[in-house]
Amino acid sequence: MSSFKNFIQIAGILDKEEADMLLDSGVNYLGFPLRLPVNKEDISEEDAGKIIKSLIPPNYGILITYLNIAEDIIEFCKKLGCSLIQLHGAIETSELIKLKSELPELVIIKSLVTGKHSIDELKNIINEQSEFVDAFITDTYNPITGATGATGLTHDWEISRELVEYSNKPIILAGGLTPDNVYDAITVVKPTGVDSHTGVEDSEGKKDKKKIKMFLSESMRAFEKL
Repeated sequence: MSSFKNFIQIAGILDKEEADMLLDSGVNYLGFPLRLPVNKEDISEEDAGKIIKSLIPPNYGILITYLNIAEDIIEFCKKLGCSLIQLHGAIETSELIKLKSELPELVIIKSLVTGKHSIDELKNIINEQSEFVDAFITDTYNPITGATGATGLTHDWEISRELVEYSNKPIILAGGLTPDNVYDAITVVKPTGVDSHTGVEDSEGKKDKKKIKMFLSESMRAFEKL
């Protein structure tokens, strides 16, 4: 992929049927959170790998993980057959350098978790790591569970807006985004892309086709105005 412009990711894929529904609805980026410290995985690594390997550009499967050692990340990416990864935990810059050196074709998205880190700390992460990543993604910390993703919680969008203005790399917005608030979120933050997980699910935790269609429509409506 050459650009994150109008990037829309739906994360937390349950199975191939759900993946097919999302692709048919027009979603190009499917997120697979695996090896998580807090939340339970939605899908097995074997099934995730089968889906990721079956995707043909412009459709991609993105590994979302908290692994922070370059060798472990490379091994896992090769196992799943993924060319995009979202590093959602803390990782040393030295490990990012190793990762980029040993797997230069890997597209890396690095998290910026609001609530867990101050805006100055997030800017420091950008300063130190932007050279070795392709994009950043803001998300919301849940102090009760300790989760830093799939919390269903929004954060102060002005923080993300300031990070967008500060960063020299694209920034994707995540954290409690739904079909009802994504237009306003994009309008305020002006991110290069958005991500939703729990915000497009039904009461049983499955992706809702109607919500997906509306999320895509509202996202594109906002992107077209930027």
